[in-house]
Amino acid sequence: MTISRRNLLSASALAAASTLLPRSLSAAGAPPPAKLPPSPVRLGIASYTFRKFDVAHLIDFMHQLKTPWLNLKSVHLPITPLDAVAPAAAALRAAGFTLTADGNITFAADDDKSFTDVFDYFKAAAIPICVCAPTHAQLPRLEKFAKQYDIKIAIHNHGPEDKNFPSPLDVLAAVKGMDPRMGCCVDLGHCMRAGTDPVEGVAKAGARLFDIHMKDLADPGAKESQVAVGDGCMPIPAIFRQLIKMNYLGCVDLEYEIFPDDPLPGVIKSFAYMRGVLAGMGYSA
Repeated sequence: MTISRRNLLSASALAAASTLLPRSLSAAGAPPPAKLPPSPVRLGIASYTFRKFDVAHLIDFMHQLKTPWLNLKSVHLPITPLDAVAPAAAALRAAGFTLTADGNITFAADDDKSFTDVFDYFKAAAIPICVCAPTHAQLPRLEKFAKQYDIKIAIHNHGPEDKNFPSPLDVLAAVKGMDPRMGCCVDLGHCMRAGTDPVEGVAKAGARLFDIHMKDLADPGAKESQVAVGDGCMPIPAIFRQLIKMNYLGCVDLEYEIFPDDPLPGVIKSFAYMRGVLAGMGYSA
């Protein structure tokens, strides 16, 4: 019987999915699995995935997924009022999460007031990476604030519809020669739709790669074809191998944009597949 590589990985994913189930549902008397070293690829969540749910549900979902890495959206940590930001961020950390990034952020105008409001928010929340969608004209001011506040700027590519940065290669061309805090959040789905090979996009970003938004597509050119990770054509194993090769220190944050009223089944399936891939590489995630 011939078994395709994807089917083999799917089988590994199903095994990994068992880690999401209560202990009482595990096979009685089954020997414990061999302990694998921690994965150098950190799997997190972009909270935009759970945009229809409040913070209490977000916390519950994160605990079910057993990941501490949280890339927030302002729906779960509002920018205003500013004096509420630090306590709200502290509550999320007390729930067991590491706040790795926040975004996607847009700037209302190219003036110091608009940028100060955003960067004061990041300072109050003590979040080190700003995932954002600026215009080319805003880049000099963005660089100035990145230096002033010592915050990394992860410019997000949004695919063919994006007039500024459809591909991470466009981001890299724009920030070439700028402060090293100016870099990329590579959205892999939009990267693929823009005609850039996702592995190439990740590799070329190099030291300027600060964050990754993970998604999968059934059709590499169609935004509306998003599926659970592992069900599409995204080359997940090759991407993970590249990240490990380049010693990527950021997170791979699942941004599951479909079924917003009931995303958890697809999110669990996506995490199981990614964990299965990493398990096949000899890592626990």
